Amino acid sequence: MKTIVINALSALQGGGQTYLINLLSNFTEYKDTRVVVIAPKKYEYLFNNYKNSAIEILAPEFPSKSIFHRFLWEKFRLPNLLRELDASVLYCPGGIVLVKNLSKCKIAVAFRNMLPFATNEIKRYPSGYMRFRLWLLRFFLARSFKKANLVIFISNYAKGIIDKFVPLRRGKSVVIPHGIGKQFLKNENRRSSPLPYGYVLYVSYMDVYKNQLEVIEAWKYLKEMRSTYEKLVLIGPASMRYLHKIMKRIEDYGLKDDIICLGNVKYDDLPAYYQFAKINIFASTCENCPNILLEAMASGRPLFCSNHMPMPEFASDAAIYFDPYNPRELADLLVRYIDNSEFLDKLGERAYEHSLGFNARISAQKTWNALLELIN
Repeated sequence: MKTIVINALSALQGGGQTYLINLLSNFTEYKDTRVVVIAPKKYEYLFNNYKNSAIEILAPEFPSKSIFHRFLWEKFRLPNLLRELDASVLYCPGGIVLVKNLSKCKIAVAFRNMLPFATNEIKRYPSGYMRFRLWLLRFFLARSFKKANLVIFISNYAKGIIDKFVPLRRGKSVVIPHGIGKQFLKNENRRSSPLPYGYVLYVSYMDVYKNQLEVIEAWKYLKEMRSTYEKLVLIGPASMRYLHKIMKRIEDYGLKDDIICLGNVKYDDLPAYYQFAKINIFASTCENCPNILLEAMASGRPLFCSNHMPMPEFASDAAIYFDPYNPRELADLLVRYIDNSEFLDKLGERAYEHSLGFNARISAQKTWNALLELIN
């Protein structure tokens, strides 16, 4: 019996959970192969939906108490658990592996968090906890990449970054981009908008490198240049420090009736928000393989996108690009195109066609095959 153990204890937010859900929901049962997922206790219910004869879910209490408890558990308890399970592969999608001296068990990691290696973005945070945390993450990620038997990258851009930071890695590397779940594809039967007004949409976690403040400033310029009936809608969880800045900026600009912060929206509700947006915006300057960008393209609506890599790697010629650090550039593009329905519809159709190249099922199968190749 081959046993793949997935350490999912770091999957505490949407992106990490979405990645694992796509992986588990597209698991093709292989002969004499089982999967054991170690999940956060708080989200055990989420992963239990995928439990079957080949997939087992474990949700220990101790490592779910805090990051310190998780560190101790992964360092001292996990190695024994791997021996008890007779694990063939330990896969850490969060990128960090603390166990060592596993003679029979191969180690695979994924690189999904670009921020610890984005020096310029780290400098945008004030000195203190966040900067220290990101530098610490860089140290542990780099050490894990060095000793892993397999590193799964989700963009060619990301692999190039780690090739520079961690050139000496003992294992092999493979690039497997994320795929799009079929629920995000444009659906003609989806007839009613989730909002009673026209809107331009930006879905993302709210933090400095996502540049919501710059998008808000661009909206202020747009209002100065055009009589704008559409609203700017921001969706996503937030860093509280940054959310406070967002709300203050909206108030200072007198845009409380023009910019709507909806906060976190149920994942299953997002496709409708994308599909009925006049324009989808993605203004991040630090990404690896952005799910949101792929999902927005799949909606069939036009995408105005950050020109920072790796966004062009994924959107290619199916988006309008702008510099997120230059709000006037985004405002000028909105003024130029927002009333050109024919152009926007053609751009949206091009985005939809391009998105079909990113399939969640194929991405998951490539990942399972890469993990099983370590055993074989």
